[in-house]
Amino acid sequence: MIPATLTGFATAFALILAIGAQNAFVLRQGLARTHVFWLCLLCAASDAILITAGVLGFGYLVTLYPMFPQIMAMGGAAFLLVYGALRFWEAWKGTYGMQLAGQSAALLPTLATGAALTWLNPHVYLDTLGLIGAISTQFIEPTLKLAFGIGAVTASFVFFFSLGYGARLLAPVMQSARAWRILDILIGLVMWALAVKLLS
Repeated sequence: MIPATLTGFATAFALILAIGAQNAFVLRQGLARTHVFWLCLLCAASDAILITAGVLGFGYLVTLYPMFPQIMAMGGAAFLLVYGALRFWEAWKGTYGMQLAGQSAALLPTLATGAALTWLNPHVYLDTLGLIGAISTQFIEPTLKLAFGIGAVTASFVFFFSLGYGARLLAPVMQSARAWRILDILIGLVMWALAVKLLS
């Protein structure tokens, strides 16, 4: 069971690492030191639901509904374009008093943004339902498939909580409005690049 668990962990960790929009938002909240626990829990739990669905055999969703990836891509790209524009707007305004004081938006709006960046991101579906679901098929025995799923879900929790709380190590660098402006510009560029990639 250990090899199956490690395979699940390594697979999920590598895939989650590449989902930029979600990670950038968790990083930003981690730097602000606000709502970190609940945001990390939301992202990890959302991934756990999708990973479980993929391992249980729902990875064939894309084959049943060929238009599903295109629909998700258009919706996800639209959201990323808007969110990227908001980051550029914040960078242009340059009012980072709340961030420098360790504050941010309220909990519910923060979680709503985190949920949108998770559930409107087609890469999340393709990676969890598609790739992880496909890789899990190599484990025929139910116990090995369960071990693979546990490893994948564990990787999600380890990654997001490490990212969210590990961001605090960068806190000394983020003590100026200029640093926050640069971060927002970089995040905006990442969001727009992901949007273009989704539409291309």
